[in-house]
Amino acid sequence: MPDQPSSLRARRRAETQRTIQAHAVRLFTERGYDATTIAAVADAAGVSPMTVYRSFPTKEDLVLLDQRDRLVAERIAASPTAQPLVRRIGAALIESAARLTGRDPGDDLTTDEQFLLARVQLMISTPALRAKHLDSNYALQQAIVDALGDDGGDPDTAFHAHAAASACLAAMHTALVRWAESDGRAELPDLIGQALAAAFGDNVIDPTPEDQGATTM
Repeated sequence: MPDQPSSLRARRRAETQRTIQAHAVRLFTERGYDATTIAAVADAAGVSPMTVYRSFPTKEDLVLLDQRDRLVAERIAASPTAQPLVRRIGAALIESAARLTGRDPGDDLTTDEQFLLARVQLMISTPALRAKHLDSNYALQQAIVDALGDDGGDPDTAFHAHAAASACLAAMHTALVRWAESDGRAELPDLIGQALAAAFGDNVIDPTPEDQGATTM
C-alpha cells in the first residue's frame, strides 16, 4: 500500500506533537509559563528545540494548539441547515466538549480531561496566553463561519454568521472559566449549555416545536 509509509510518518509526527505538548503543559504548570524555556521543553520531551518549533511555531501554541477547530467545524457541517445559526453552533460546541472530556458523570477526570483542564487554567492565569487566546478564538470563529456553508458573498448573511459565532464563543469562554475555577468538578458540556441558555434562552439547545423550521439567529 503506497500510502502506508506516509500514514506511519503522520502518526509518528502526531505522537511527537502530543509528547511535546504534554511535557510543555506539565513544565508550565510546575515551574510557571514565563520561567520555562523552549529548550527545557525540548529536553524533557527528548527532542531538539527545532523539532518543537516545527510543530509549535510559538511558545503560546504549546498550550493553545489543539484539534478543536476541526471537531467543531465537522459537527456544524453535519448539522441540519434549517436550524437557527446559534443552535447549530451551540450544539457543535457542546458535542465537541463532550468528545474532548468524555466521561460518565461522577467519575474521576480522564487523562485527556486533566490535560485540557491544565491548559485552560494556564490560559486563564497567563497574560500572554490570554492575549493569544483571542487570536485562536478568531480562527475558530472563521472556521465556524466557513462550516456554516457558502453565503454566496452576501454581506448580511456573513455578518449574521460572524455575530452568531462570536456570541456563542463568548458564552463558551465563560463556561471554560467556570469549569477551570471549579477544578473540573463541573461537567464542561453542561456548563457550555448553561452559558448558551443564559445568553440565548433555554430552547437554544432543546428547541420547541415551532422553532424547528427557523433559520435565523
